[in-house]
Amino acid sequence: MPTALLSVYHKEGIVEFAKELVELGWNLIASGGTAKALTDAGIEVRDVAVLVGGGPILGHRVVTLSREVHAGLLAKDTPEDNQELSELGIPRIDLVCVDLYPLQAEIDKPGSTIESVIEQTDIGGPTMIRSGAKGRRIVVCKPTDRQEVIRWLRDGQPDKDNFIKRLAAKAEAVVANYCLVSARYHSGGNYNGAIGHQTLVCKYGENAWQTPAGLFGTDSEDPLALDKFKIVAGTDPSYNNLCDIDRLLQTITHIAAAFQLNRGKVPCIAVGVKHGNACGAAIGDYKIGVVKRMIEGDPVAIFGGLVMTNFIINQDVAEALLTHVMPDGQRRLLDGIVAPSFDYGVIPMLQRKKDKCRLLENRALEVLASSLDAAPRFRYVRGGFLRQPNYTYILDLKDPRLEKFGEKLSMEEENDLLLAWAIGSTSNSNTITLVREGYLIGNGVGQQDRVGGCKLAIERASRSRHIIVGAVAYSDSFFPFMDGPEVLVEEAGVNAFLATSGSVNDERMKEYCKSRSRTLYLIPDAVGRGFFGH
Repeated sequence: MPTALLSVYHKEGIVEFAKELVELGWNLIASGGTAKALTDAGIEVRDVAVLVGGGPILGHRVVTLSREVHAGLLAKDTPEDNQELSELGIPRIDLVCVDLYPLQAEIDKPGSTIESVIEQTDIGGPTMIRSGAKGRRIVVCKPTDRQEVIRWLRDGQPDKDNFIKRLAAKAEAVVANYCLVSARYHSGGNYNGAIGHQTLVCKYGENAWQTPAGLFGTDSEDPLALDKFKIVAGTDPSYNNLCDIDRLLQTITHIAAAFQLNRGKVPCIAVGVKHGNACGAAIGDYKIGVVKRMIEGDPVAIFGGLVMTNFIINQDVAEALLTHVMPDGQRRLLDGIVAPSFDYGVIPMLQRKKDKCRLLENRALEVLASSLDAAPRFRYVRGGFLRQPNYTYILDLKDPRLEKFGEKLSMEEENDLLLAWAIGSTSNSNTITLVREGYLIGNGVGQQDRVGGCKLAIERASRSRHIIVGAVAYSDSFFPFMDGPEVLVEEAGVNAFLATSGSVNDERMKEYCKSRSRTLYLIPDAVGRGFFGH
């Protein structure tokens, strides 16, 4: 009869797993706490202490770290090894089910100490997992894998070598990540990295010759993690699609956060993106109006882009996405639409030939309050990688550090500033963003000088025949010279500015806005600078 060794920190579901193994004819060995849980449930089990010839020692720090356990896991299926195990009275262990002490949870716990972290650093668990992986045993190191293993055993262990190999690879990754958590903590961040598993294969990367490419998940509990979006129609997202979806999430969550903080509620939001930058964005109380204004922001750029909403796509919204401001009889082509879900009958409306419009849904998009991504951001550079905290600043109109000069703005105008800030601070810097009446009319992104960003924002707004007079402008840093504000006011009639302070020309900027009866909001550059996407 085959033998399984069970040793888990979290006991949820282990009794049910053990019962199913017994039904399949397995003998069970378990460590102290796990053995007690199984015995209390009426399951026959042998305590590992009996196998190793003694109970736990050193305050339970050494239990499974014994030659008997690891001989049972590492012995090869050869006459020589089997005979040696038999002479020593050691059973061959064919399956090991282990989960690890909650190290990350202890590190994150308020008041944790280096002593408490060390106490919650598992040694026996990772060692058993790695011995099982090396010995090509059935290694179950995630509770979610238990039922898959049971089904596989019931089905007669099909494609055994590949199944075992896949579990072994996962085991090594789990241990590697566990060790990385420990290294990161004890080094104060001097050692870092990420362990992920491929959740989606892309046809290619940014260009057709960049293969292979794929999306790797990190088992994040974030409900908005990219691997938690369900593809309901179309081909798998491309590498570029996934980059755009990640940026869409940055923009839409910052819009939501700004309005939750300043207005106490999240409006309906629609954002369209092209090459990583918003080319359309709108807020409001009504879905159809928000979608139409998002499209009107830049109807040329949105063609072939991706759209994300925080509301369900119904047939009226779908029709607007396809036909609003399009010539009669023509449909707008989009590369993808991402929403909480799609009403019945909507998916066939939105599909394109060869499934080129990807439709993805995630119910978490409906609840965007407090949804900013706080995980660190990594970026490969030659010979290593860069790491920085995520961009989690939220503009607070009541922040005492926010200086306000000039005429008092209406709530609607301040809403425009909030929207402009959320768009501009998640667009490639340098950025100048123009918003009017609740929607984006011009986004001058990625410019090497700030006046160039002003001119580009005006150019894009003018191309779409927007009225710029009365619009608000956001700058993702301070204006080093007066040429930028002068272009926005004298050539376009912008009514209000949100920028950062810190320029030698701040006083000139204040005087200029005062002389032109323009409103100026300034937040210190060290607090609110919105550089992004370098």
